[in-house]
Amino acid sequence: MNKTLMALALCATATLVAIQPARADSGPPKVVNGGFENGAAGWRTSAGKNAAVSTQAGGHTGAYRLTQQAATAFRAETRQTVSGLRDGYYTLRAWVRTGTASQSRIALKDCGPPDAATFVPASGSEWLHIAVTQKVTRGRCTISLGTDAAAGGSADFDDVTFAPGKAALSVKGADTSSLPKSEANGGRYLTAGGKRADALKILHAAGADYVRLKVWVDPVDGYNDKAHVLAMARRVKALGMGLLVDFHYSDAWADPGKQYKPAAWTDLDYAHLKTALYDHTYDMLSALKAQGTTADMVQVGNEINDGILWEEGRSSHFADLAGLLNAGYQAVKDVSDRTKVVLHVAEGGNNGLFRWWFDSAAANGVRYDVIGVSYYPYWHGTLGAFQANIDDIAARYGKPVLIAETAYPFTDAENDPLTNIITSAEPYPNYPATAAGQSAMFRDVLSIVQAVPDGRGLGAVYWEPTWTAVPGNGWDPADPSSGNGWENQALFGYDNRALPAMGAFAHQ
Repeated sequence: MNKTLMALALCATATLVAIQPARADSGPPKVVNGGFENGAAGWRTSAGKNAAVSTQAGGHTGAYRLTQQAATAFRAETRQTVSGLRDGYYTLRAWVRTGTASQSRIALKDCGPPDAATFVPASGSEWLHIAVTQKVTRGRCTISLGTDAAAGGSADFDDVTFAPGKAALSVKGADTSSLPKSEANGGRYLTAGGKRADALKILHAAGADYVRLKVWVDPVDGYNDKAHVLAMARRVKALGMGLLVDFHYSDAWADPGKQYKPAAWTDLDYAHLKTALYDHTYDMLSALKAQGTTADMVQVGNEINDGILWEEGRSSHFADLAGLLNAGYQAVKDVSDRTKVVLHVAEGGNNGLFRWWFDSAAANGVRYDVIGVSYYPYWHGTLGAFQANIDDIAARYGKPVLIAETAYPFTDAENDPLTNIITSAEPYPNYPATAAGQSAMFRDVLSIVQAVPDGRGLGAVYWEPTWTAVPGNGWDPADPSSGNGWENQALFGYDNRALPAMGAFAHQ
């Protein structure tokens, strides 16, 4: 078929939907021409008069892709209905890209209420893989590829598949470690409508189903200690939420740039360090279990790119690091063999780092259940690099992947004396530092995790959504007058109201 004729066939506004008949002898019906190598075959398009919808050269794979674009604002939908389906869950997957912040999406419609959609991240020239799941109860389901875009907008689609199975997130979490100190210093939290409420209840009502809490050994300000974690755990479990406990094995912040021993452990030799780590981990987790709030997941260390408990536990001494990590693993399992152990590494777009680190872990017999990843898009690479990394490590190590930390700013304005960590008005292309930009980024990070093959994308934890600018609750636990530098990335605005990004927790 001539390519010009293909483009004309797609551009024509249509009200019919292509329907693929069931074939009882060949299993579930599949998408016809999902790679658009045969132009419009199997698809129909409805589009406004200004929209241009065509097959174009240069697909994700193969020679062609579907493109929806126009010089003026437009709306377009290209669709195909698959019939003869048995009841159950089905997942639509597609490779997509858009260079603008359009509202492009893939969706499953008329399968049985409600319809479901996943939006296309603004990835520029990078192809990304996204998925959407729906339960079929009517024997048929319509695959929809759609765009609502401003002038000059465009979206590309390719390699569309539809098959039985479910791609859904089991963890949509929030790290609220700073919340007790905020509340003690007068922090207030409001619903989007302006009603004062418990911050945890606001998050849970929005769809958050997990809470992450960090543990310090002997913190100078008395927070993030055993007593406060126990109290927070009771609140978390009372709401029916999952609990992730994050051991820093330090008296203060532990991250890739600092993994300092607790003061009480500084003179211990390696053997006694392992014992202290085991005992500290066991003590905290057994206390949680005793009060009926057993941890569901546990991080043995926080952002341990360069290990823990320097100098003995640096990654350059991986055999020694492995001994420490396995001591933590054993403590977790001795309290509850159902609790999952997470090993957490930062720089989510750095595949070379993750391969080196987890290859080293495998070579040294480190035991764990889940790969934890930090991904902050303004620091850790493009969305494409992030997706390539988590897809690769999930397959390479056969483990589920959890984004243990992510966040994004809703403004570049300040709300306390400490300069914000992220101040640019547009820290990532097409995701401005606005409430809408924050909402889109969190939504799109969740979508990328959802699309990890074989159901190995567990979900993501938003880091410190309740850390608003409250005097006395600053970055430095030793200095009550310090600001936090994070208030523009919270999920509560400067008026203390819940922000729209909280709606991403309702992601399927």
